[in-house]
Amino acid sequence: MTNRLASATSPYLAQHADNPVDWWPWCEEAFAEARRRNVPVLLSVGYSACHWCHVMAHESFEDKEVAAALNDRFVSIKVDREERPDIDAIYMAATAAMTGHGGWPMTCLLTPSGEPFFCGTYFPREGFLRLLDAVTQAWTDRQDEVLATSGRIVQALQTALASGEPRGLAPADLQEAAARLGQHYDRVHGGYGSAPKFPPSMVLEFLLRHHARTGAPEALEQVRGTCEAMARGGIYDQLAGGFARYSVDAEWVVPHFEKMLYDNAQLLRVYLHLWRATRSPLAERVAHETARFLLRDLGTEEGVFASALDADTEGVEGLTYAWTPQQLTEVLGEADGAAAAGLLGVTAQGTFELGSSTLQLRSDPRDRRWWAGVRDRLLAARNDRPQPARDDKAITAWNGLAIAALAEAGVLLEQPDYLAAAQRCADFLLDRHLVDGRLRRSSLAGSVSDAMGVAEDYGDLAEGLLALHQATAQPRWLEAAGRLLEVALTRFADDAGGFFDTADDAETLFSRPRDASDNASPSGQSALAGALLSYAALTGSTRHREAADAALAAAGELAVREPRFAGWTLAVAEAAWAGPLQVAIVGSGPAAHGLLTAARNSTSPGLVLAFGQPDAPGLPLLANRPLVAGEPAAYVCRGFVCERPAGTVAELLAALDRGNQPNA
Repeated sequence: MTNRLASATSPYLAQHADNPVDWWPWCEEAFAEARRRNVPVLLSVGYSACHWCHVMAHESFEDKEVAAALNDRFVSIKVDREERPDIDAIYMAATAAMTGHGGWPMTCLLTPSGEPFFCGTYFPREGFLRLLDAVTQAWTDRQDEVLATSGRIVQALQTALASGEPRGLAPADLQEAAARLGQHYDRVHGGYGSAPKFPPSMVLEFLLRHHARTGAPEALEQVRGTCEAMARGGIYDQLAGGFARYSVDAEWVVPHFEKMLYDNAQLLRVYLHLWRATRSPLAERVAHETARFLLRDLGTEEGVFASALDADTEGVEGLTYAWTPQQLTEVLGEADGAAAAGLLGVTAQGTFELGSSTLQLRSDPRDRRWWAGVRDRLLAARNDRPQPARDDKAITAWNGLAIAALAEAGVLLEQPDYLAAAQRCADFLLDRHLVDGRLRRSSLAGSVSDAMGVAEDYGDLAEGLLALHQATAQPRWLEAAGRLLEVALTRFADDAGGFFDTADDAETLFSRPRDASDNASPSGQSALAGALLSYAALTGSTRHREAADAALAAAGELAVREPRFAGWTLAVAEAAWAGPLQVAIVGSGPAAHGLLTAARNSTSPGLVLAFGQPDAPGLPLLANRPLVAGEPAAYVCRGFVCERPAGTVAELLAALDRGNQPNA
């Protein structure tokens, strides 16, 4: 057996390198081997932090009987969904179409040409063996029927995945989307729908922007309620900061313990923006703690951020994080242990498994100094426990989300280390992930993957670079974002409007992926729409604005019909209607700093910012913007209408208020 996964840049693939299964990575050679042997392909898709992926690996892929069946009768391909989201997307569409649901591990049976004829998710060992026997029999006895079935499936998927009619998102559509979200809002526990509950990061950002543009109180209340419920529940790490992937219950008590970079980057931005809008101490605390979690627990030597912390520790989910009353007493002593158990919801019966509990903080402690000491002692004790593994793979798109969040947090919370971390990350990505002008999807320990970047990589990284540009006034970030967006417009654009997930010269799959839905993170299309919109406002480019509008229209029907799955599209649409609100601040010294702080604290979703000396090179918004009577000034323009230069903070705030009046 040849070990083909040992040199993989994906930790998930490397975890399977020693399996008795004769795994192939996704490559043409694997399908050529299936054609040579005339056998079907077993495609197994998962990711490093996936609990049930590990379970199926231990039960089946490490089992010699299962391995013998796979090696004798199939060509087996292992794919990391995070490294190859294009492959994951098209086969997940097939899985959802065939089974009515999706998830990981994803298990697909394919023809040697890559067309699916059976799809599922997790299978226990005995069920998996029965499946392999049934597929072998069908392939041997009824191969023509299997091939015909796969052809019909592919044809149906190609039709389903085709883009629909464009629909521009008007203010009335945004109002309707907000109202539909309100119908699903859990007014007791926050969030939307029932268990399991996922942090609705992009929906919350949309509602914050909707409130900023329209003043709708219900939108802000949903954000407040959800953010407080999550921050006080077990889904949030009350000792070290950072959010788990989702809650298995409706009350946010018991999480699925994996911590993902994309969740925490987006939630950092949401809590930061909630603090900016309300000055909530809770939101400020969580923003700080989440930023520190990113730097401390996901930061790498290269300056980029790792993908995830596993849900399992030594094969046991939650082993690192759950507590019993006795364990609290052992660390804190009798009195403090009992007090901490009451504060953190740790009971004798337990809220999790085997009498253990997750930690919740449903109310703030009266004695904050006492709580700080207790927290430090518990965290120190927890750090002595076995720790979850970390997936050190650095995904371009997710790091772009982190750059945007840390850049904004650095300036709003006045934390230079956050901003410096964002700049280090951006420097590495532009130096190493950008190869011959094209992005690569990921790297591991500085070694860049062969997997090409997809639309979300270009959109999210451009978003991060534009946030850095507005935080630092350095032209290089604006220029780099422009180059990425040019590749996106050239290689990913659909002539009918919007964007495909893969480039026009990417590997040909049975269907060219194009998913407009915003699920755990922004779709490639909505990510590009947001970056194009900001770039247009910062540079005055009508071409980029038109491309942004077309991308929004391409997802318009989905956004109105299913707003929970179009959060970032809706958030970008809010920015489109609120702007462009261009703010250019010229000058230096305390007066200029005061103007800059006031502009940064504006909640207008359409605002873009440039600052520096008049006519500074590389900053289009500063062109022909002189000092006023030798003093710093702020120039505020909305669309093609500009205010008189503002020389004081009060004048700037008044101009921003006038500029933030909603478009009809």
